[in-house]
Amino acid sequence: MAPNYTDKLRAKSIVVIGGTSGVGFAAAEASLEFGANVVVVSRTQKNVDKAVQRLQESYPAAAKRIRGHTCDLSSEQAEADITKVFDFATENGAHLVDHVISTAGSFPNPISLAEATPSNLVAASQYHFIGDLMLAKVAVKYLQPAYTSSITLTGGAGTYKPPPGWPLWAGVGGAKDALTRSLALELKPIRVNLVSLGAIRTELFDRAMAEWGESAAEAAKNASVLGRVGDPGDVAETFLALMKNHFVTGTINILEGGALLI
Repeated sequence: MAPNYTDKLRAKSIVVIGGTSGVGFAAAEASLEFGANVVVVSRTQKNVDKAVQRLQESYPAAAKRIRGHTCDLSSEQAEADITKVFDFATENGAHLVDHVISTAGSFPNPISLAEATPSNLVAASQYHFIGDLMLAKVAVKYLQPAYTSSITLTGGAGTYKPPPGWPLWAGVGGAKDALTRSLALELKPIRVNLVSLGAIRTELFDRAMAEWGESAAEAAKNASVLGRVGDPGDVAETFLALMKNHFVTGTINILEGGALLI
């Protein structure tokens, strides 16, 4: 009997925006392990080259299924850059993409209401809302027009339980939730979902904790019912599920270790 589950991503084409580190890199690893062809995307060629090399060293048998390209979702030229990514991924439309995962973003520093300005709202929105909107606008032209295809966005669980100094980020997060549901209708039958993250031990997280101090790292761990922060691999499992489950769209999937219960 042919496999019904393990082969769902075999030979599929997956583009991972922000795929050179953190949860994006884990998504690329997981996709490769399930037989997909992967393009990892980052702002700099250095990051792309390093990630491609790491993946090829970890999965030498899959070396030909790993490629990379640059793109900056925070740029005013984001739409043109995204188009170049998909022209590269599809060899100028010779074949279409099956799945897109967007994990690009910056670690959100608290911005109080008193500090909020139109300019820092636009700056926060560029990565965490506008960039993903432009991504969807371009990606739909290159995705297989079927319910087997998907776009998965990434957000933050602070949207639902905002700490002090979080009105700007909570607002941007709420906008991304609404964008996800709207895109699920707009792009059907292509499926669109959001993975909203609590504390995940990525390179960005470690740098922030080093800056904020040991007490911040301990607080992040204790904020979870499980007494730990998440790993990128935990998030990759959800990305896999959303790509492989062809009956899920418009959903907000919260991965926060139960932090919203406390």
